Amino acid sequence: MPMLRRDFLKTLATTGTLAALGKSALAAVPGWRQFEITYRVTLQSQKTPVRVWIPVPQDALDYQKVLELSCRSPVVTSLLWEPASRAPIVSAAWLDPAILREMEITARVATRDRTGYCPDTLPQELAEYLRPTPSSPTDGIVLAKSRKIVGSRTAALDKASVIYDWIVDNTFRRVETRGCGLGNVAFMLESGDMGGKCADINSLYVGLARAVPARDFFGIRVADSALSKSLGKSGEITKAQHCRAEVFIEGKGWLPVDPADVRKVVLEEEVAVDSEKVRALRERLFGN
Repeated sequence: MPMLRRDFLKTLATTGTLAALGKSALAAVPGWRQFEITYRVTLQSQKTPVRVWIPVPQDALDYQKVLELSCRSPVVTSLLWEPASRAPIVSAAWLDPAILREMEITARVATRDRTGYCPDTLPQELAEYLRPTPSSPTDGIVLAKSRKIVGSRTAALDKASVIYDWIVDNTFRRVETRGCGLGNVAFMLESGDMGGKCADINSLYVGLARAVPARDFFGIRVADSALSKSLGKSGEITKAQHCRAEVFIEGKGWLPVDPADVRKVVLEEEVAVDSEKVRALRERLFGN
């Protein structure tokens, strides 16, 4: 995700102590909510050396701030950065079989609802999100389908909107899909199997809108939704993972879109896609 705080320390001095990584005094501004997320890792095997990498929250545009990140572990841990997305990852290695193989990471974050565009981006980020990936090529059937959907439209926002509508109308949420799905765009189009979960449906949007460009985000729902029970954490957050999408409109910025959540409400609340509730949600989740 973009907009990481560059002043994060890169090493956690642990060995059994709690070390804060970076603190930010976010004022109690209306609209911001704070959450504390704890990751607990216990490795069963003690026989061989092992290293783990745990992705943790990060600053994201203007809607998410990391206030504090800390770790408790019997071994030294480090904060690494994934090169392409610059996402933070806590890494630890157990080389001595006598050392207890457990760690606990605590993240305190602030987040708020997001409406409209966020203009903050870097040229290299846009270039990164125009590139093809193995599961989301920018040629062949993906390019052909995107051109067919877009038709004669030339404005980026018009293209983004018509692809969004096509995704909502032509996909469906499948309960049996494991996790969030695989997000294999080429396979979905080649097989004609348009069912899946958020990583399938929203990655399909990203693949078809790649030339705008577009990107997907993975995270965890940490609160209940004011819009629908289906769109909140629904209990413990252990199984509340979600993939959503963004599209970049030149001169305006990144715009959030989430066709997968529209299909989630259709399935879980047993309402028709052309119902008043879904029509309102469909409009809201293009840009909020």
